[in-house]
Amino acid sequence: QVQVVESGGGLVQPVGSLRLSCAASGTIFSANDMGWYRQAPRKGRELVATITSSSIANYAESVKGRFAISRRNANNTVFQQMNSLRPEDTAVYYCYAKLRSPTDWSCRAYWGKGTLVTVSS
Repeated sequence: QVQVVESGGGLVQPVGSLRLSCAASGTIFSANDMGWYRQAPRKGRELVATITSSSIANYAESVKGRFAISRRNANNTVFQQMNSLRPEDTAVYYCYAKLRSPTDWSCRAYWGKGTLVTVSS
């Protein structure tokens, strides 16, 4: 069974840093696009960053220069380094992974259950 699990969330003060990680495990042939989305209080889910299998990254304008997404293809893991955190970054962060099955070769999207990041003094 495929699982996508995030970790690294927590409470930090403004201008602090956190590093999120997400690992996809189970019956997987390969991971295509992976990324991070977030949902802040009173807001819908929004894209934070995505990264292709060849490590081409895209970022939301609000996090450019502060967040950095990376991946380790060998174990289907994606990371997000978050620096200079602001209160408006407070949200539940969800890992996204588009994974190809080795059995039927289908490519499906999977979501983690989320990890809470709270930026507050």
